[in-house]
Amino acid sequence: MQPTDEELVTTYLEEDDDQAFRQLVERHQDRIFGYLMGMVKDRAVANDLFQETFERVIKAMQGRRGSYNHQGQWLSWVMRIARNAAIDHTRKQKKWKDVSTEEEDDRSFWDTLEDDSPYADEQLHRAEQREWLDEHIEKLAPEQREVLLLRQETDLTFREIAELQEVSINTALGRMRYALKNLRKMMEGSDETALVGTLDS
Repeated sequence: MQPTDEELVTTYLEEDDDQAFRQLVERHQDRIFGYLMGMVKDRAVANDLFQETFERVIKAMQGRRGSYNHQGQWLSWVMRIARNAAIDHTRKQKKWKDVSTEEEDDRSFWDTLEDDSPYADEQLHRAEQREWLDEHIEKLAPEQREVLLLRQETDLTFREIAELQEVSINTALGRMRYALKNLRKMMEGSDETALVGTLDS
């Protein structure tokens, strides 16, 4: 039976067990990176922010007045740090509304999702769908886009998302509803409209 996040945190803090911390990172790295990628749209920047996030995490956990107090889920706490790192970056770039990149190998965060399709044509179609959907998501208001990313990339509950955004649960739910509603409007009359249904969960 796998240890819980809290058990791994306790082992790391009390026994200085780096392996326990490594397990925590490996368990959640895809979610955290996926969120950062969705926020900044640049793989190199997302990698830098991922490293910065865990530098902050280690410093906070090991400091004399560590800010992690076991009162909440570890992932939610780390996501708050990742969110702050992303916001700090976008503020510095003065591009909070839409951060873009010109790197040739930049990929949509949807491309980080596994695709086990054995057929090349189906893979291409799915890649086109993800790219097309990603373009529409970029047009959403920043707070709506972030709720969508947090929900889909990290599987955080709406209560946890609300805490991260420092809003009520109803506000977080409302932002998600508006995000889906606006996506449907943008996709109205298109064959890709059904894609929105995959996000509505």
